[in-house]
Amino acid sequence: MRPTFDFTPYRRSTVGFDRLFNLLEAGAREDEGYPPFDIERLDDDNFRITVAVVGFKPEDIEIVAQQNLLTVTGKHVGDANKGEYLHRGITTRAFERRFQLADFIEVAKANFEHGLLTIELTRVVPEAMKPRRIEIGGRASGTKRVGELKEQASEVT
Repeated sequence: MRPTFDFTPYRRSTVGFDRLFNLLEAGAREDEGYPPFDIERLDDDNFRITVAVVGFKPEDIEIVAQQNLLTVTGKHVGDANKGEYLHRGITTRAFERRFQLADFIEVAKANFEHGLLTIELTRVVPEAMKPRRIEIGGRASGTKRVGELKEQASEVT
């Protein structure tokens, strides 16, 4: 059995960290056993989640991406193997696996091959959110110094 941790004392003494504590508590409650999965960082902006879904077909699996949450659900549409099992070690029970996604992470594609579901994720930061270099200019072109104004006045007269 997994030990539990009570975040109540920390919730009382902090402000604005509710989402963090909710994530920590949800992670502590979640069954990490089924189905097994890997999360891989390919580079700074690309990630891959691989879920072992042996015994499922692509039409048995649903992937839903919504605001900062990726949900992978598996349910058998119909049990084609209704034979008599002496031992059934390949688990095919229904499952729901949730992954919290950071801001600007989007699902690029999903692939199903050899009993593995692979989900490619990409960080797509909007142009408005990207850091940009601000050029430092000199004085504005329409402004004149006091000395330049006196020179212009003397040239006119």
